[in-house]
Formats: sequence, C-alpha cells, structure tokens
Amino acid sequence: MNKVFNNKFYEIMKNSISAFLIAGLLLFLPFNAEAQMQTPAPEQSEPIALTGGTIHTISGDVIENGTILFEDGIITAIGTDVTLPDGTNEKDVTGMHIYPGLIDGWSQMGIYEIGAVNMTTDINEQGPVNPNAMVERAFNPESRWIGVARSAGVLTSITTPGGGLISGQSAAMAMDGWAWDQMTVKAGVGMIVNWPNPNNAENYTEQLQKLRDTFADARAYKNARSAMESGNAPHHDFDSRWNAMLPVFSGDIPVVVNAHEVRQIQDAITWAEEEDVKLIILGGRDSHLVTEHLKEKNIPVVITEVLASPNRAWEAYDARYALPSKLYDAGVEFAIAGSSSAPYANRLPLEAGAAAAFGLPEDVAVKTLTLYPARIFGLSDRIGALETGMDATLIIANGNPIEYATQIKQVYIQGRESDMKDMHRQFYEKYREKVDQWSSEN
Repeated sequence: MNKVFNNKFYEIMKNSISAFLIAGLLLFLPFNAEAQMQTPAPEQSEPIALTGGTIHTISGDVIENGTILFEDGIITAIGTDVTLPDGTNEKDVTGMHIYPGLIDGWSQMGIYEIGAVNMTTDINEQGPVNPNAMVERAFNPESRWIGVARSAGVLTSITTPGGGLISGQSAAMAMDGWAWDQMTVKAGVGMIVNWPNPNNAENYTEQLQKLRDTFADARAYKNARSAMESGNAPHHDFDSRWNAMLPVFSGDIPVVVNAHEVRQIQDAITWAEEEDVKLIILGGRDSHLVTEHLKEKNIPVVITEVLASPNRAWEAYDARYALPSKLYDAGVEFAIAGSSSAPYANRLPLEAGAAAAFGLPEDVAVKTLTLYPARIFGLSDRIGALETGMDATLIIANGNPIEYATQIKQVYIQGRESDMKDMHRQFYEKYREKVDQWSSEN
C-alpha cells in the first residue's frame, strides 16, 4: 500500500514540478517573444499572381517564365499567357522556382514539443487499441516546430499517433493556422497499426491474434449496427472504438502498418488480404526484398529515414540511401518520409536529396515529397502538384528544394502568405548581428 502511495505521490510531484517550470518559462516569454512566436497568415483577400518564375507543376511540364494565379486559396490559372483579373496583386519572382509544398508522410508535428517535459507530448493513448483516437483533435497549433518545418518547404504534415497495437487515425495538417480545425486538410488519412515484432515468437503469435480478434469484434459491431438500422435487430449500443473502424471496412481509410522486416511486411500483406482492407506499408526497411509481392498487390510504401545507417552488419553502408532507387526500379509505388520527430521535420528535403545522390532520378526524388505522398494518402485532389482547382499551397525557392544549398524565400498555404520568421531564422539574425557588431568594433 505504501509503495502504491509513494508511486502516486512521485507522479503528482513530478507533474507539479514540470508545470511549475513551464509556468516559470512562460513568465519570461514576453522578453523573448520575438524569437518564439509567429502569427498565422490571414485568409487570402485578393487575387495573387506570381510571374516570371519557373513553375514546376510536378504532375506535368515545367513552365519557364510562367505565371500562376490563385484566388481564395485556389489555383485558378497557370501558364505563360494568363489574363489577370482586376485588382490582382502581381508579384515578380523572376529567377525563382515555384514548387508545390512538400508533404511529410510520417510526423509527430503538433503532438510533440519537448521530450523532457511529458505534458508537451501527446503521442500515445492509454491501452493497446485506440482506433477512435483522432490526432487532429490533439494538434497544437502553437508548436514552434511548425514554423521551422514551414521555412524548409514542408507545408503539410501527416501527423501520426503512436503506441499500442492500433494507435489511432493520422491526419493531414497544414503548417499554418490558428486552430486545429482550420489546419486540418483531411482527417483520417490512415489507421495506424504497429505490427508486432516477430523475433519474440510467443508474443508475436499472441499480438497477431489480438489484432485479428480486434477486427473481428469491429466487424461484429458493424453487422449488429447495420441490422439495427435496417430494423432487423434490437438496439445495439454505440461504441466509439468500433465505430471508428467502419471507414476502414468500407475502404475509405487505409490501414497504415508500421513494418520494417521481411516477415512483418509479408505477414501484413497476407493479413490485409484476409481482412479485405487497403494497406500502406510504413517504414519498409526490407521492402526492396519483396518488391514483386508489393507491386503485384499494388501496395505503396512510405519509406522512413533514408538518412540512416544499415541495421545489419552484413549490409552495405548505402543500404538505406539506395532503398528508394531500388523500389523505383522495381516499379513499386512509394514516398519518402524522414524520422517522425517534429524538431527534425525541416530535414525532410535532405532525405530525398540523399536518395537522389544514390540512384533515384532527381525529378522523381521531388515527387516522393509531393505528388506521391498526396496520391498515397488520398490528397492529390488538393495538394502535391500545381494545377488549376488545387490548393495554392506552394513554395518559392532559388533552386530545387531537395538541394542542400537551396533557400526557401516564401511559402503560401491555401493562398495565405506565411510568416517566414521561424525560430531558427530569428536566432540566426540575432547572432549574425552580434558578429557584425564585433567586426565593426574590431
């Protein structure tokens, strides 16, 4: 009894101390507010035309010296002979390159802030089965990492919950806005399943059975509710967990299985066929070993962490760097994502850049961060390319965004001209000024 009391007392004190420390930090924010805060951009209020730049539509041809016009957040015209309506705000971007905004296909953006402070992370729910967890509802629009990612050209995050067997539903979130509902591009873009580790045989069998039982219970609920609604069965209580599974059974939400090893991937494919659900493989470290299977079943892969060391001693040093090119050569549909860490989301372009350096064609590398993830997650009607009728979510840069030296000059998210003064840039300017002052004095 005393041990239980002591543990609870410890947790209460730990959380109280964390809250006290955060409160203390907040007291000093006004003195450093400029280095922390960014104001979300207002809604687009007038037609905007970007003229003179090189437009990389991604889904079509590259347009030299082109014009892209957008109104009310939507692209209305694109080409070399565009008639501008009265009142258009024309911006000359000659010498610049215009690309669709990059998409981070696997991220904890908005649900992770400071690793050492538990209350700033909201990744895992209690219990192993949480299909009803809707990550957009927990999204923090004030996260400092949103601005940092945005300045790197990452304008949409597939924010993904973690933990347990079924983590919940991921959502596509725009990297600008005042609140989660304004920032939600599309909710429920995937139901996250963390495939068990096959290296523990007994636990593996037990976890797979639990997964099958969970889906069986959800199907039984579906049948019972359908019978009730048709008048062929008595009342059946609403269950938020199983109700959240209904779009999975109808094919409206794919199951995103976090799997790396060959056995995990193959077993996940077999299981998805048995359950008759759409499947996306997340991670896919060994996916190059089962390309024929993936291509035959038309299963896409979201590769995580290209910039990583091999996991086996006998693998070549470039095993992870060359993985995208191997999938491309095999004709497997795929996208590239980095680590899920929100603070490192700004490194996403470098993941695709590394793949381009190790065999993946450069134009394809850009598509792995734009068009391909948009298609995989059902977003290609709004983002991932520059076409009329799509969201004006785009970046203006002085080169290819996956090149290390490229600078993102400005971004627009649904036609809103975003603030580019992220935390990294503000500190750079601050200490650049320090160096300049020191140089002038000496």
